[in-house]
Amino acid sequence: MSFGHPFLLLTLLVVPAAAALYFFLQRRPARYAMTFTNLDVLASVVDRRSLRRYVPAALFLLALASLCFALARPHGTTLVASKKSTVILVLDVSGSMQATDVKPTRLGAAQEAARRFLRKVPKSVRVGLIAFAGEPQVAAPPTTDRKLVLESIDALSLYAGFGGTAIGDALAAAVDLAGVKPPPGAQTIAYVTSRSNSPVSLLFLSDGHQTRGLLQPLQGAQRAAAVGIPVYTIALGTPNGMLTRPFGAFGGGPDRIPVPPDPETLSDIARVTGGRFFEARNSQTLAAAYDNLGARLGREPGKTEITYEFLIIAAGLLLGAGVLSALVSPRLP
Repeated sequence: MSFGHPFLLLTLLVVPAAAALYFFLQRRPARYAMTFTNLDVLASVVDRRSLRRYVPAALFLLALASLCFALARPHGTTLVASKKSTVILVLDVSGSMQATDVKPTRLGAAQEAARRFLRKVPKSVRVGLIAFAGEPQVAAPPTTDRKLVLESIDALSLYAGFGGTAIGDALAAAVDLAGVKPPPGAQTIAYVTSRSNSPVSLLFLSDGHQTRGLLQPLQGAQRAAAVGIPVYTIALGTPNGMLTRPFGAFGGGPDRIPVPPDPETLSDIARVTGGRFFEARNSQTLAAAYDNLGARLGREPGKTEITYEFLIIAAGLLLGAGVLSALVSPRLP
């Protein structure tokens, strides 16, 4: 924690002074002696000096301390929106994304989660979109134009249904789209771990195994690692997921094709690049993953003023002190 006016922290000296004054007033002898003939009345009004009588005073002193902190304009460290960040969304649109084990379909759930992500991520962050099946396609270049990206997400069905899953090529295409060049002598995985606040991140979703492409998944991951780009991966679908085709290969009845995800490969990609892996077996966990990343990506550590928080704390403590004071004060019968 830091302070905009640290010298005003000297006002905290008021707190021990107020505490000393309070105890002095409590311990001083009464100026006038009074005679009671009714001992029952005396017993009902006498202060037994229990600890609870000091609670309102303690709350008042804490409120006073909180107000002194507020005067000094405190600032806390938190994540603030970055104006230089880029997030590339990479979405699998292969035929297996039509499976319905994730409602309404895997692709439909992924589209809705991507829309949620756009609502969460800071508006200053550039967002790009790559759709891939047997090969990657740039659906939207990195931009702050949310309308353009939303339209590209809505149009993902135009890319859907093609065979194959080229995970490695999609990662390489996302790195190229980000436009990040490796610095001299830094093309190692050790470089990734030293860049915990990379301005570029990849959010990669797939529901299957690699079946096509020139690059293997970890080769694509190494390209991201070489330029310090973390890849956050999501494995979408259930292990028993099935894709139903209306007609079989020879014109017979419907085919049921197993389409399980590949969490092991996607977990390795996240590990190699310094990102994080999520497993989503339903639309709720998928939305939660995108919400989590939307609240984190595109942000960097920064200072934010928390004066109002201390003022709210002080107001609550003063209210509590007043209520407790009324409850514990002695009353005449």
